Amino acid sequence: MEKGNMELKVPPSKTSSSQLPVLGRGTKRRLDKENAPEPEKKRIRGPATAVTIAVSRPRVPPMATVPRTKKQEAAQKAPLKSGPWHTTATTTDVKSRKPISAISAPKSVSAASPTTARKGSSKRPAWDVKGQLCDLRKEFSACQARTEVLTKENQELRSQFGQAEQQVKSLEAENKVLMGELTKAQAQAKQDQLELVRLGARVQELEEHLHTQEGLVQSMQEERLQLREERRDLAARLDVQEAQLQESVAALAKSQADSTAQAALLAERTEHLHSLEMERRYLHNQLQELKGNIRVFCRVRPALPGESTPPPGLILFPPGPNGASEPSTRLSLTRPCDDRCSIIGGLPGPPVRYDFSFDRVFLPGSRQSEVFEEVSLLVQSALDGYPVCIFAYGQTGSGKTFTMEGGPGGDPQVEGLIPRAVRHLFSVAKKLEAQGWSYTFVASYVEIYNETIRDLLACVEALLNLARQSRAVARTAQNEQSSRSHSVFQLQISGKHLGQNLHCAAPLNLVDLAGSERLDPGLSTGPADRERLKETQAINSSLSTLGLVIMALSNKEPHVPYRNSKLTYLLQNSLRGSAKMLMFVNISPLEENFSESLNSLRFASKVNQCVIGTARANKK
Repeated sequence: MEKGNMELKVPPSKTSSSQLPVLGRGTKRRLDKENAPEPEKKRIRGPATAVTIAVSRPRVPPMATVPRTKKQEAAQKAPLKSGPWHTTATTTDVKSRKPISAISAPKSVSAASPTTARKGSSKRPAWDVKGQLCDLRKEFSACQARTEVLTKENQELRSQFGQAEQQVKSLEAENKVLMGELTKAQAQAKQDQLELVRLGARVQELEEHLHTQEGLVQSMQEERLQLREERRDLAARLDVQEAQLQESVAALAKSQADSTAQAALLAERTEHLHSLEMERRYLHNQLQELKGNIRVFCRVRPALPGESTPPPGLILFPPGPNGASEPSTRLSLTRPCDDRCSIIGGLPGPPVRYDFSFDRVFLPGSRQSEVFEEVSLLVQSALDGYPVCIFAYGQTGSGKTFTMEGGPGGDPQVEGLIPRAVRHLFSVAKKLEAQGWSYTFVASYVEIYNETIRDLLACVEALLNLARQSRAVARTAQNEQSSRSHSVFQLQISGKHLGQNLHCAAPLNLVDLAGSERLDPGLSTGPADRERLKETQAINSSLSTLGLVIMALSNKEPHVPYRNSKLTYLLQNSLRGSAKMLMFVNISPLEENFSESLNSLRFASKVNQCVIGTARANKK
């Protein structure tokens, strides 16, 4: 046991004073209450009890302040227990304490020390263990009181020490600020000293300059006299120059006559340049007419991440007559073998191959720039006054919107036909300004949803982005986000050439048709399914009317049913025989979309066989 600790061991059962055991002679010891260097121990042996008592008396030196030791902190944190059968072990090491500062004097302690308490009490006989225990408890209570007083003093000293540290920190911060200001003041003093030196040099320089100017004034006065003499000479020379001026006026009149001749030559060459431009336009449109006023391009989209890989041989691209170097114009669609038995023999039916031919076939790896390069000349025909209409046709999820508008995120590499066409027209119109042409453009973006025309533009700026965000979409069985309306981008172009008094006007229509799909017989009668059913019926009806209009124009029928659909009624100026049309048929490479892809290719093949006449420019 360490010095300053007190330990008491008592059995858990309570015993009365009449049941205390009788102490033997060998176990009796006298307690030295004043000068014992070590704690006294009393052992009482009996048949059922064993009590061991250790008493130590801490000696506290008279110090102004006492630091807090680790043992005191542990003793303070430990909970104090008191009771008839419990005591608390307390350790107080006062020899290792050193005074911190004489900030405040220690407070007086009212409780008497254990030594004084024991001296004041009468000596108890050795057999009176209970009395001795009571005395020890009193001493322990006095020690606890003393400990609490010392703890409070320690806390006050720590608080004063914390305040002193804060004052030191504030003084250090103030010292840093003052040192910074002193450094700035010293730097400013150096700058002022350098400025003073510079100003002194400048004053000396100005004095020298003043002396120089005085000399110049004197010399100028001398030159003034000389100038007067020269003036007389110049007056004589002026008369001579006037005579020469008359001769120059005559030469200028002759030069003006030559300039008039040059202007006439320039006008003649400008007229020749204009005729060449008109010839270029004529040849350009003749080339477009040779390709056909109704052209059909087929584009096969690649398989997207997460989709099943198409089986080999489902879609083939036979090479052209000149080999693989020539752009592909043919496509073969093969129906895979199924488990259905044929009529003869009961064996599975053989695969069926369907061959199609179009003006151009774009493979799954084709880039957006390649697609626009093929249609850029057709788009440019709108500047020459020819109505142009380009529309994308296909089932839901075949890539129509990607072809016309491009991918999300504004990446220039994946921009569709609409933004590329607008940028191309603006660029060509800028170049034609040097030849005397000026163009104005009026843009609109509408959708046809359930035979209702809605404007998609909240403002003219951010034309394509706002239109794409406003368009009606919904989830279908073929696509997570399917367009449920026809979007029509119209650009009205007006051009004029003031020098030749020419005017031309034509519309450019870029149409993203809604996805064509068959009616699902498994649709329920819920409100959402009824709405989808109504949308599908409206889409299929308008697409059917578009096919009827193209067939009527091809057959030269007297009545063309433009008014049967809002789509054909809106596009009638671009579907007439004087217009140029291009149809993109988009198909999916997946096997489960085989039937829809076959229907789309059959419709596109019928359109490709139509001839609607010769396109005519709208010029005045």
